[in-house]
Amino acid sequence: MQLIRHDLRVSETISPFGVGAVVDVRGESLIAPDTSWWDRKTAPEITCDRLVAQLGGGVLRQAPTHAGRAGKDTASLLYWRFPAWRFCERCGSLSQLTGSDKGKFRNACECGGTLIPMRYVAVCETGSHVQDIPWFMWAHRGNDAMVTEEVRFCRAYKELRFERSSKHGDGLSSLRVVCGKCKRSRPFSELVTKDALLRDGVRCNGRQPWEPEDAVPQPCESHLVAVQRGATGNYIAERVSALDIPEEKPRSQEILEKVRAHDLYQRLIDDNGGPKSEQIAGWIAEELGATEESVLAVAFETDSESEAPMLRLKDGEWAAFVKKLGGGRDRAVGDFVVDGWALEDFTGAPIELSSRIAGLGQVRRVREVRALKGFRRHSADADFIRADLDRDPKHSPVYPSLELFGEGIFLQFDEQSLSDWESQPAVRARARILMDRREQSDWSHRLDVPEPRFIALHTIAHLLVRRLAFASGYSSASLQERIYANSDRADKTAGILIYTAAGDAQGTLGGLVRLGEPSQLLPLLVAALDDADVCSNDPVCIESDRQGSSQLNLSACHGCALISETSCETGNRLLDRQLVLGGSEVPGLLEGVLEAVRRSSGVQ
Repeated sequence: MQLIRHDLRVSETISPFGVGAVVDVRGESLIAPDTSWWDRKTAPEITCDRLVAQLGGGVLRQAPTHAGRAGKDTASLLYWRFPAWRFCERCGSLSQLTGSDKGKFRNACECGGTLIPMRYVAVCETGSHVQDIPWFMWAHRGNDAMVTEEVRFCRAYKELRFERSSKHGDGLSSLRVVCGKCKRSRPFSELVTKDALLRDGVRCNGRQPWEPEDAVPQPCESHLVAVQRGATGNYIAERVSALDIPEEKPRSQEILEKVRAHDLYQRLIDDNGGPKSEQIAGWIAEELGATEESVLAVAFETDSESEAPMLRLKDGEWAAFVKKLGGGRDRAVGDFVVDGWALEDFTGAPIELSSRIAGLGQVRRVREVRALKGFRRHSADADFIRADLDRDPKHSPVYPSLELFGEGIFLQFDEQSLSDWESQPAVRARARILMDRREQSDWSHRLDVPEPRFIALHTIAHLLVRRLAFASGYSSASLQERIYANSDRADKTAGILIYTAAGDAQGTLGGLVRLGEPSQLLPLLVAALDDADVCSNDPVCIESDRQGSSQLNLSACHGCALISETSCETGNRLLDRQLVLGGSEVPGLLEGVLEAVRRSSGVQ
């Protein structure tokens, strides 16, 4: 084992260098093992009951940290060298061995040249496994006439070399593995063809590089594909985050509990939909301030969502934000402080904008906890690999986690205006394009349902992030979004949260939250709409309905609506300017806002 000490930020242990990821450090290529290899005593536990419940149980732990210069006894994480095969930059010698000098491991060849990790590794197409390519075996395989008896029985393991030579052509044809004894030479161009490794008899070993050979419960029958070790698709992390807030019950849940506790509830049940049911339900509804339909739904269980054993993370967050918006100045002390602004505070804004906004919150302090669930390799529909591979059933899984403190702006949209807009046939037809593509995409399980309100609010969030980056003092990559847009649940949600959070400080500097006052935010929102009104790629962008990854964007590109992928919940997918500003006979949610502003200012 070779000892290499290197500092990483705590956030990098979640992304991009979390469990299963390949890390380049000081000329070495390393891979992070799962959390069963962590020293639990040095990894502090993080508490967030809401997130643990969403994960189905387990323990959240932060990677061990240190202040100042790292020493021998400093708590640290273990990384494995991967790939094991390396070549000498001077002589080209190819081997898996690590040299030693006076008892210390060194990253150098016997000739004195530096050892460089091989560029290609083998990834399982469906099992999410990764392994070294057996270069000696591969170099002596093939179906061409060069595979003679001498080649087939060659055992000169120490005479394998990696060479670059333009005399064989350009690109991968110029990169070759050569055996010095039998003179067998094979180009990388034969490595990347379809089923190339399968034809050469290279099979998936069914495990991760850090797992022992006896850890494989059963062999993996999936085919291997050769890919560059730093390719993006080699590691697709699955992360989940939750805001640490007082868990509030949505209104539908409160109504459910009150109806069941009402004195007349048993009479309603006994009538079982008879002639008196509506009358009894009306009495209960009038007393509780609910609707007759909702009372009947509770009594006869037509609303399955109300029976959910656990509220989804965003449901609880939405309920907590809505409660804070009606409270004005927040005097609370803790990790969730939000000043609420009511509708009457939106003075000076055009009615086309203020009529669509129901509330605004200045999030002065918020705590977020992020956890790495696991990862996939090669494709989004490959097998999921947990962050903790300990197979002991008595062992509670450990998830690499991180807590962050920050500030933000919360914007609630008017439900009635939104419902009226999204009920229009042209709007629903426009959103149906992305709904159909999402269903056909490998990413469907990772993306929200692109109903009209989600696409519109998601796009507005992106436009606002781009504008806030100019005014808040934070870069756009430092801002995060959280979209609350769902019409299928008992409690419909329609809002966006834009926030910034830091893991190495107890808060932020207030540059974002000060812009949350209506007098500041509404002009910024108008400016964001004005920025998106004309894109530098128009008319191509505004007329397009096939942009972005898997064509999951409509009228949205880097010139108008895209932001850093790390800031977006869906990786810059499910965006469309037309559903915000209108166009091509599609009415936009905020259509008419810019026209009203320009008319009032005398600009045509």
